[in-house]
Amino acid sequence: MSRLGPVITLAAGAVLFAGLGVASVTATPAARETAAAASAAPTTDAATEPPPPAETATAKPTPARADYATRVKGGLLAISVRNGKAIAYFCDGRTEAWFKGRAADGTIDLEGFGEANVTAALGGGKAAGELALGGKTWDFSAPLVKKPSGLYRASAVVRGAQIKAGWIMLRRPDGNGFYQVGLAVEGEKKTPAPTLDTTRPNAPVRLGDTTLYPQDIEEIS
Repeated sequence: MSRLGPVITLAAGAVLFAGLGVASVTATPAARETAAAASAAPTTDAATEPPPPAETATAKPTPARADYATRVKGGLLAISVRNGKAIAYFCDGRTEAWFKGRAADGTIDLEGFGEANVTAALGGGKAAGELALGGKTWDFSAPLVKKPSGLYRASAVVRGAQIKAGWIMLRRPDGNGFYQVGLAVEGEKKTPAPTLDTTRPNAPVRLGDTTLYPQDIEEIS
């Protein structure tokens, strides 16, 4: 009986050692799988740079104040830009048309009576675009101008009737004098506007018994 005791003890130790070995072998692959999974999982890093913002188009510059004029369709066309708004006037001595609208992103888009309109791109010292009037269209390129060239207008009330007048003055290419055209309108009646003094275009002028006071385009309402 005393000799069996050590044998049983050794046998029990061998069984325990074998069990620990099996446990160790079993645990090792699981640890490797866990490490592999951890390395394969996506990581989030607060320091990662955000994606670059989408590119945005740069707005083209629009002059806050500018005046343009040119010859077109046998007459004259003048355009005035003032703080995001624009006004244009066409006149050939028999027909006239006023246009009004916005000036933004280096362009103007002006509407007149009916289907009439003026559109143009502003840049390079000129307004280049298209005049649509009476169902026809004309291309134009109007350079920047300085006073006395440009657009003038006046209004008066006579015996309850309103008279409106418009003028365009444009220096001749050779510098010798000016082209000038304008109409005065009272109701449905149109008459040639009085000639402006090229040295003092804002001087009062007479239309029959009425005095008109030509004004530069300062503001566009």
